Amino acid sequence: MTLFFPRKASVLASSLLFASLAQAATIELRVMETTDIHMNLVDYDYYGDKQSDSVGLSRVATLIKAARAEVTNSVLVDNGDLLQGTPLGDYVAKGRVLRFGETHPAFKAMNLLNYDVGNIGNHEFNYGLDFLMKSLSGANFPYVNANVYVDDGDNDASNDQPYFQPYLIKEKTFVDSEGKQQTVNIGYIGFVPPQIMTWDKDNLTHKVIAKDILETANHYVPEMKAKGADVIIAIPHSGMMNSPYLKGEENASYHLAKVDGIDAILFGHSHRIFPGDKELNAFEGVDGEKGTVFGKPATMPGFWGSHLGIVDLILEESGNGWKVADGKASVRAIARREGRKTIPLVEADERINNAVDSEHEGTLAFMRRKVGESTADINSFFALVQDDPSIQVVNNAQIWYVENIVRGTSYEGMPILSAGAPFKAGGRGGPDYYTDVPKGDIALKNVSDLYIYPNDLKVVKLTGAQIIEWLEVSAGQFNQIDPASSAPQNLINGVYPTYNFDVIDGISYQIDVTQPARYNDNGDVVQPNAHRINKVMFEGKPIDLQGNFLVATNNYRSTGGGNFPNLSGDTIVIDAPDKNRDVVANYLLSQEIINPAADNNWSFTDFGKAKVQFVTSPKAREMASDNMSYQSLDENGFAVFEIK
Repeated sequence: MTLFFPRKASVLASSLLFASLAQAATIELRVMETTDIHMNLVDYDYYGDKQSDSVGLSRVATLIKAARAEVTNSVLVDNGDLLQGTPLGDYVAKGRVLRFGETHPAFKAMNLLNYDVGNIGNHEFNYGLDFLMKSLSGANFPYVNANVYVDDGDNDASNDQPYFQPYLIKEKTFVDSEGKQQTVNIGYIGFVPPQIMTWDKDNLTHKVIAKDILETANHYVPEMKAKGADVIIAIPHSGMMNSPYLKGEENASYHLAKVDGIDAILFGHSHRIFPGDKELNAFEGVDGEKGTVFGKPATMPGFWGSHLGIVDLILEESGNGWKVADGKASVRAIARREGRKTIPLVEADERINNAVDSEHEGTLAFMRRKVGESTADINSFFALVQDDPSIQVVNNAQIWYVENIVRGTSYEGMPILSAGAPFKAGGRGGPDYYTDVPKGDIALKNVSDLYIYPNDLKVVKLTGAQIIEWLEVSAGQFNQIDPASSAPQNLINGVYPTYNFDVIDGISYQIDVTQPARYNDNGDVVQPNAHRINKVMFEGKPIDLQGNFLVATNNYRSTGGGNFPNLSGDTIVIDAPDKNRDVVANYLLSQEIINPAADNNWSFTDFGKAKVQFVTSPKAREMASDNMSYQSLDENGFAVFEIK
């Protein structure tokens, strides 16, 4: 018996049969990411004045070349925080000074690697908008940022204009699984923490405004889809936190992954590694094995050129375009640690090193100039557990500076204090990331080692009570210790940034770590009855809680950085014209010879029976005081000590 089908039914049956015999063509697309290069263009440690196996875009370039060669289709993006971070960045911005028409060395290097797009990080604003735009003009690839707008001063958000190109849709030709060329519209959108308005207040006020990341994404992503973007890649210079979202969130990438229409997240800012970070892997909705966040592939490839981030997408046809059917993420390292040793995994791409050779050599000459002499070693090996010479030198310099600038003003005679923090104290930087200046000549490179950020000095006026609250937040650096337990307990809260552990000189005080932390990371009082800071003394007497004090600090802290109470910009009384680092250099020049010994103005109260441990550089073993005993090396190459 013969069956006859109507013509339409026959066509449908044929289509179903063909679909069962052969899968539709797909496109495999590799998206590669660099982030937080911080002017580590070459594989060199400017502070140690030596070659390095663990940093450098020139090393990542070798990974990029290999990863690109493995696939047919690929794109490359940079997440931001490119132009500031090493003495090379300062040399270009402040030393020899980049001129209009010249190509910034960052782009001399990056232009060799065929980037498709770049995003703007918060540190891009450190040298001002004019320098930023002058630098970006040397890139032969476009930049995007969606949440920074021109400050038109009319308080009408409906007519705000983006300061940068908010997003980009690039038509790319790829080869599909059947060997045929296909056109795909790739959309890129970038973001930066809104906190730039605080961190770089002097550079940005009345020039730009920064809006919420999530609100901006929800505004622009549908527009990108409507304009034909097949794939949307978000490039937030923003870390990942799983706490409830607050408007103006600094670390918004976790919540950004929930935005409909975004297909992949290439994030940065917090100098972590994803996939691979155990804490991030534990977040709800995160698949650390596949490298996805709420099903969307995501990567954050470390910092200083430590890793290359890779997202591999599979695209399938959808109507007249393409869509992401699946994806996964991974990271590749330029080196690995084995105990105290750094094992390089790739060699540098000498094209990159050669491209910036003149600026590199200029930086070395600039940094090797002598500015003073020290009678003792200056290091930060024990900066988190006792008063420390590396902070002492900075605080001495800041007090010296403020004493001079208040002469003949209404502030003359007011008590002057100084706040400084250990910028290099291990952590994610590894067991070699410590200030280490041997006694003898101090060069400009050593000053940059003592104070690594190009901050501006500010002076705030606070009461004694407000200063104690400042120190209470700073004491979040420590875990709570149980004095009744004899089991080993870690003293240092590894999540707390060491640059927020302010030591205030000019007073003395004790820290009771058997108490819980009074503040959380957002600057909220969470333990109202907890008081870690005790016996605060000024000139041998209990500090006057109502008395006024001048405190030298920096623009980051004085305008809200770190979420400290009473530090939101309104307590600033002196906007100094100099940078903290320049203050330190001028202090050393004026003194010629210094004794950097710490004055031991702070200490811990009794730990009880607790076995309290901390980690530091293995070099510290030879310098430990009698109240510390070396235990072992941990798996990351840090030396474990116990405080007796």
